Amino acid sequence: MVGTIAQHKMTLFPEQQKKSPAVERKELVAWALFDFANSGYTTVVMTTIYSAYFVGVIAAEASDMAPGMPTLLWSIAIGLANFVVMILGPVIGALADHQARKKVFLLISSIGCVFATALLAFVGPGEVLLSMLLVTISAIMFAQGENLIAAFLPELVSKEKMGRMSGYGWCVGYFGGLLTLGCCLWIIHWGKQQGMLDTEIIPITILVTAAIFALTASPTFLYLRERAVAQPKDDHVSYFRASFNRLQHTFKQASHFKDLFRFLLTLAVYQSGVSTVIVLAAIYAQEAMGFGRQELIILIMVVNVTAAVGAFICGHLQDKIGSVPTLAITLVLWIIAIVVAFLATEAAHMWIAGNIIGAAMGSSQAVSRALVSKFTPANRSGEFLGLWGVVIRLSAIIGPLSYGLVSYFTQGNHRQALLSTLVFFVVGLWLLMRVDENRGKLAATES
Repeated sequence: MVGTIAQHKMTLFPEQQKKSPAVERKELVAWALFDFANSGYTTVVMTTIYSAYFVGVIAAEASDMAPGMPTLLWSIAIGLANFVVMILGPVIGALADHQARKKVFLLISSIGCVFATALLAFVGPGEVLLSMLLVTISAIMFAQGENLIAAFLPELVSKEKMGRMSGYGWCVGYFGGLLTLGCCLWIIHWGKQQGMLDTEIIPITILVTAAIFALTASPTFLYLRERAVAQPKDDHVSYFRASFNRLQHTFKQASHFKDLFRFLLTLAVYQSGVSTVIVLAAIYAQEAMGFGRQELIILIMVVNVTAAVGAFICGHLQDKIGSVPTLAITLVLWIIAIVVAFLATEAAHMWIAGNIIGAAMGSSQAVSRALVSKFTPANRSGEFLGLWGVVIRLSAIIGPLSYGLVSYFTQGNHRQALLSTLVFFVVGLWLLMRVDENRGKLAATES
């Protein structure tokens, strides 16, 4: 199996030496616009409106629902989606590399996410299993698209500029979430004036979210080019077998990519905390702090602005002082934010915690994607960013599920559940100190 991989790599190298088309500015914009497009989905469905609607309306209307169970069910749906992507992500990434079809796979995942999201609008109160199924499907498609768009980054900019480009993408993405959330806020306000019920208003916001995703992702597919070169297919080896072979080869090289694997472990830990906040922040504000829907949406809108600023600043900062020191700063911010949220007794305290979270969230996600890209050999971006996706998905299982379980076993005590999240950031900061950025970049160059 390893021999087959080596054969493929030797065949590939002459093709890769051909001059690739120059990267145009419109391609960089088109790449960043995908972050703009899919952020509306995460902001509305995962973080604010639909997550709170699921817990407060859809699951609450079901019979025999114990305290804390709606939050646990939401966590299970998200965890299941991320488990599927964790298993399939690297394989699809390697397959996309092998066939040079990242853009095609990206299109399929985007269409799947848009349609599954739109179908959520037709799920009524009490239809818990149907809602969980559609949320799981939409989250799988979203997550796969997130892996694939990240795999384009090493093809577009040099390693010296990856930090700022990743930061631009996250920055634009938060403004995309802000636009979608702003439209939803207007719809909710208008609906309340018309005397409409939540069960009539929320479905409209979900349809609008799906439509904005589809519309704003279009430039990505019009202008972004596929620069990878397809590898010759061995008739005796299926594409999926070749993909698994490449992954096996990657793990056998773990000693060579020592800092990549150290960072992936670090990422798995602290990202578990990040994933928890993304998926359950609105539920915490609603259930623990008594935030109303409109107040919650306004808070998240402001946090999105803070996150955009954080991603922009840290995108430049990591190119100047390095990714590891920049990431350490963001993890300290996360620790401060969680402590403030845990101790919060008034709405003002949550506004402070929320904006610290925004600054930390935008920067930590932008830095992590860029750092993995720096540790990635140029001809294996789909495969290595697929591994990044595995870690992101694993953390999105562990973090929210740990929160959901603590909430369930403490009869819906969200403060204790939040406190458990603090551990992820503290341990992640400690593990980060063992990652050597320069050595990791050198290993990628020499592979």
